[in-house]
Amino acid sequence: MRDGDWLAKTGARIREVLKVMVDAGRLPGGTAVVGTGGMWEFVAVGHTEAEHDTAPDVFYDVASLTKVMATWPLAGRAVADGVLDLDAPMSAYLASGLPGSGITTRQILTHTSRLNKVMWLERYVGTGQDLAEAILADPLEEPGYHYVDQGFVLLGLLLERLYGEGLERLAVDLWEELGMRSTAFGPLPRSPSVAPTERRLAGAAPTWGVVHDEAAALMGGVAGHAGVFTTAIDLGTFARETLRTYVTAGGAVPRSFVRSSWQPHVEAGSGVARGLGWLVTPEGVVYHNGFTGTSLFMHPESGRYVGVLTNAVHYGRDRVGLVDLRAAARSALAPQAHDSQT
Repeated sequence: MRDGDWLAKTGARIREVLKVMVDAGRLPGGTAVVGTGGMWEFVAVGHTEAEHDTAPDVFYDVASLTKVMATWPLAGRAVADGVLDLDAPMSAYLASGLPGSGITTRQILTHTSRLNKVMWLERYVGTGQDLAEAILADPLEEPGYHYVDQGFVLLGLLLERLYGEGLERLAVDLWEELGMRSTAFGPLPRSPSVAPTERRLAGAAPTWGVVHDEAAALMGGVAGHAGVFTTAIDLGTFARETLRTYVTAGGAVPRSFVRSSWQPHVEAGSGVARGLGWLVTPEGVVYHNGFTGTSLFMHPESGRYVGVLTNAVHYGRDRVGLVDLRAAARSALAPQAHDSQT
């Protein structure tokens, strides 16, 4: 299928699924970007709040896409700078003698670190205990693959100490190099250009312009696992530039790191594998999801991508219909969708 035809067909399909979700009252609205090479198309359905329409330049809380849009590329850059070794134990950079002191960055990126799956940072409030050391002090879980937010929290803290700068400053420098002008850690001012996330208490205002993730909120809104806000335009820019690096060296993220990240490293269940940070499907699609209702799917061999931004948690955490939306995005990048690309 020709690129132009694929863009039109995929955009129409994503628009159709989003419209069903909005019309059914499952979410206020959402945006998407569908692209390949130098071509892209945007989808916008529904509202941010009240009567204000959503648009490709509206900010959404990307939740766990923070892991791959901020922490993952910064880790790759740290490796290239020679300040981080993927296989060195945490004791080489942080405290030693703790249960987690022997875990590595590679294990964090593949979610095999054995760190505690339950992240309850409230227990450290007012104790004066260093957060990185507190995470490393917890007893380790059984070996195996377990999706763990705390690993990326720890990695974000480590990157700050390696560079002597806050994660938000490191990330902004990276995003500017990629050409992303509308991506930032919160807080953002409440306005029609920012989509509110969850209304946690009936009759009260929703979480709006501040991070939805409770642990990241305790960290001031800047964390290695959550806290980033972006637009469909910038999400498309990130996908395009990262895919370009997969083909050509010299990008903001080292090509060797990108290529290694998009190879299967450990089985992650449901027929997919975990690379470094990313999930990898048998058909060669790499992707990551965010709890608020966000996703980015890319197919490195074709250079095609689909990014989706929604506030699917706005009416509750069931997020009805989100599985269908993500399935439509992933299937658009399946091998049969790339036939006859002339």
